Amino acid sequence: MRKAQKSPDEMTFLEHLEDLRKRLWYSFVAIFVAVIPAWIISQDVFKILSKPVTQYLPEGTKMAFTSLTAPFMLYIKVAFLTALFVISPFIFLQLWYFIAPGLYQKEKKYVVPFVTFTTIFFLAGAAFGYFVMFPWTCRFFLKMGSEFTPVLTVDSFFSLSIKTLLGVALVFELPTLIFFLSKIGLITSRWMIRNFKYAVLAVFIIAAVITPSPDMVTQSVLAVPMLALYGLGILIAFFFGKERKTRREKKAEEEIAG
Repeated sequence: MRKAQKSPDEMTFLEHLEDLRKRLWYSFVAIFVAVIPAWIISQDVFKILSKPVTQYLPEGTKMAFTSLTAPFMLYIKVAFLTALFVISPFIFLQLWYFIAPGLYQKEKKYVVPFVTFTTIFFLAGAAFGYFVMFPWTCRFFLKMGSEFTPVLTVDSFFSLSIKTLLGVALVFELPTLIFFLSKIGLITSRWMIRNFKYAVLAVFIIAAVITPSPDMVTQSVLAVPMLALYGLGILIAFFFGKERKTRREKKAEEEIAG
């Protein structure tokens, strides 16, 4: 007979840690399994990944490496990055399983929308970073150094690309985060509107951190979509959210209804 799942109030701190360890372990195993086929196509993936910068390099210019093992390590990293994006739905599912014990029974039915929309926004953010943010950034820096001969190393390029792609991908998860925070009553559309000026400040700080370019125009390329996502979040909170309630009040209501 299957053991009943404990409520969050019944789970001890060590049990929460054990559950987190299990979810992380499943995610790491999935990534390592996906790395094997990803390694086979890693060179082709890197050609695609490097296109936003190579298209602005002088003809005949290639990226360089400064250590013998750099190309091997680069393709290993590219394989892990590819695997991360491919199995992202599974990782978000593990995240759901970790937070599910803290939800009410009727809130647990959102597992499919959660995994679906977190994956969609994650991949959409990465696509925005690749097709918009990264080419803009590469063009800005190469234009600044147009009087010099570019010698780009594969290590520095990959560090920049992974910061941009993953940073923007995570930022695009904002609507999904707002949806669940509003569903459990932690935030409301009125609260978001009231604190919009602070959101603008936070958006530009995050854009400055993620965007390697120091100019405001390039940072605005990311800040404007982030503000649009915040606006979308206000609508989501308005249509799907609820006013703040304590968990005890909600639990009492469900016991009475039951």
